[in-house]
Amino acid sequence: MLTTHYLPGSPCWVDVSSPDPEASAAFYTGLFGWDLVSLGPEHRNYRFCQLGGRTVAGISPEGPARGAPAWLTYFQAPDADTMAKAIEQAGGSVLAAPYDIAGQGRMALFADPAGASFAVWQPGATKGLGLVTDAGSLGWVELYTPDPVGIRAFYQSVFGWRIEDLPMGDTSYPVISPAEGDESSAAAGLAQLQAGDRPHWLPYFEVPDCDAAVAAAQRLGATTQTQATTTEGVGRMAFLADPFGARFAVIASSA
Repeated sequence: MLTTHYLPGSPCWVDVSSPDPEASAAFYTGLFGWDLVSLGPEHRNYRFCQLGGRTVAGISPEGPARGAPAWLTYFQAPDADTMAKAIEQAGGSVLAAPYDIAGQGRMALFADPAGASFAVWQPGATKGLGLVTDAGSLGWVELYTPDPVGIRAFYQSVFGWRIEDLPMGDTSYPVISPAEGDESSAAAGLAQLQAGDRPHWLPYFEVPDCDAAVAAAQRLGATTQTQATTTEGVGRMAFLADPFGARFAVIASSA
């Protein structure tokens, strides 16, 4: 289960890049009820998205390293520079070398060997998201990759993840836990990429009612990638793209 006790290698932050942060802010506040706090021009007006004063995501202006509008998942790293070397040695690519964010922390942006982008966060004043798994906040992240078995070696060498194949219906689902955690620390999974799609990390946001969230997202300009479906023991979920094409999922998790 994703928590705000961020162990090394655990998902600790998500943000979405946008060509029009004001429009993206309007979309996500309309969908999730977020409040927005701008960090000002010295931080390119990066926005913290909050619920009850606790940060649940960020909205970032587009930048050359980010490419097309997309959600980006950050993983906790004690040392971003050491992590950058490990990622290159394991076959990944450095899209943005480690750099400081004014006392908040240190980050770097990468692509795994299949091309999926992700970031690492070395915490400073900002440790990570302040709220997860509640309605309107991050509940899970998932890597869509053409070779879910082959990509394991890369991430395990970089983050030391434990990956366990758990039964799910007639198949199994690879579940990721940080090296220092236990079974209750599972926070991510691996999924088979569909032919013609590009590898990517996908954030899931918790909602009270999946179908209502899909309807609201469509009214606000989202595109439905897959209709809402129910997975026994997991919950009801749907895959969406915001008005600028950034993909995310909504899920009403089973109790």
